[in-house]
Amino acid sequence: MKTKNIKNIFIFSVLITFLFSCNEDYLEITPKGTSLEETYYQNADEAYSALIAAYDIMSFNSSSWDNMISFMNAGSDDNYGASAPGDAISLFSYNLLTPTNMPRGFWSNHYQGIFRANTLLQKLPNVPMDENLKLRFEGECKAMRAYYHFNLVRLFGNIPLMTSTISPVEAQTYPQSSKEEVYAQIEKDLLEAIELLPISINTATEGGRWTKGAAKAMLGKVYVYDNKLPEAAAQLAEVNGTPGGTSQYGYRLLDNFKDLWVHSNKFNSESILEDVHTEAGRADWSGLGFGTEGNILNIMVGIRDYTRTANSTAPDYFSGWGVNTVTQNLYDVLKDDPRFDATIIDVKALIASGQVIGYSFVNEASTNTGYFMAKFVPLKSDATTLGGDPTLNFYQDTYIIRLADTYLLEAEALGGTGARAQALLDAVRARVGLPSVPVSLEAIALERRKELACEGHRWFDLVRTGKASTVLASRGFIAGKNEVLPIPEKELENSVIVQNPGY
Repeated sequence: MKTKNIKNIFIFSVLITFLFSCNEDYLEITPKGTSLEETYYQNADEAYSALIAAYDIMSFNSSSWDNMISFMNAGSDDNYGASAPGDAISLFSYNLLTPTNMPRGFWSNHYQGIFRANTLLQKLPNVPMDENLKLRFEGECKAMRAYYHFNLVRLFGNIPLMTSTISPVEAQTYPQSSKEEVYAQIEKDLLEAIELLPISINTATEGGRWTKGAAKAMLGKVYVYDNKLPEAAAQLAEVNGTPGGTSQYGYRLLDNFKDLWVHSNKFNSESILEDVHTEAGRADWSGLGFGTEGNILNIMVGIRDYTRTANSTAPDYFSGWGVNTVTQNLYDVLKDDPRFDATIIDVKALIASGQVIGYSFVNEASTNTGYFMAKFVPLKSDATTLGGDPTLNFYQDTYIIRLADTYLLEAEALGGTGARAQALLDAVRARVGLPSVPVSLEAIALERRKELACEGHRWFDLVRTGKASTVLASRGFIAGKNEVLPIPEKELENSVIVQNPGY
């Protein structure tokens, strides 16, 4: 499949130097044959390349080994970790992360995105280009800056708040801000972005870019985390429209839940904001490694050495690395739910029925449940035929935010009571053929777990609702410590950043 969107554009210049990896000697070197940061941004094309560079960090949702979805799944009660007990993803499953083994990307990648957005915001006023286009770029940069800060504050708590570019020397004394200050800036950025972003886009050429609806949805979600529930309900109501219908932004629940996970079903009516991937990158292991435009999550969660019998009618899955096996607990929660088959692959049942010979497993024995993530395990037919290593070039987009998520967030923001909250919950259930149940915060939380299983939301939901210390007690979760992650040790060097309590 070929899709013209932000992932298909070749970024033709190196735009940004890493904020925390510069030194004075490097800064004094004059590169030859490249555009200097000081002399770049001379026209709309160069500004657009800088914009795409800022967007590129959004692919961290599912494009590297340390990606948001697989990592956050591992910390929840729905999934386990990675391919070896000592891997950071597996350590997070049991709350054994420390400043020395915490993957740096969760900190540094988000700050790279913030730095790129800030740099373009600083340069935009002087770029000779159409003023309306300039305003749109400004809105996109502010939306991305808000999103990157939102991930950081949810992961690490008190963080440095970056609203402008700073020098490496200034970074050494740049302080952390309180969560309250960070949330205030996130909300300000999104409110300003909403005024500047387009209502709709042509997904054939601009799929994956921020829109007014996406920024409103993100703002509503941010308000929920900031406990501003009336404000959250108001923003999300505009995004959601009439429950079960089509909203003013064109959003509508898909009729078939399983269609959400078809790799080619990009930018569908339920998708509000996607992490975009392409099979056309032709990446291989000769230097690109995980730095690809493909979805690495697909191969990570694939079933190791999955082998069908000769006449099997079981799905022909592409073998993978066995990350994020599904827990028995989630299996039990979903076993009688219509979403089960689209969420969980029961390999044990396939073996018992003679459809599959077997599979291999290298994780610790306690995580070998035999259950895998159907939403992201790829089929052989999903592998690229365009060249490069197929393991690095899967093209499934992943949802950063989708309509069922915002339905349930609005119902929660309404206090889990009233006719509209009931209608929102009913719409999510009716889509999969389930009857109405009385609305309540407990019913909404359970529905979120079933609907959004394995999509990276569960750990955040448990932490923000205060349930993590109880639900994750068997995983070693300690109240007052594990609500945030350790700041990677390298990020504390030559800085005034203070490590999170307990680490």
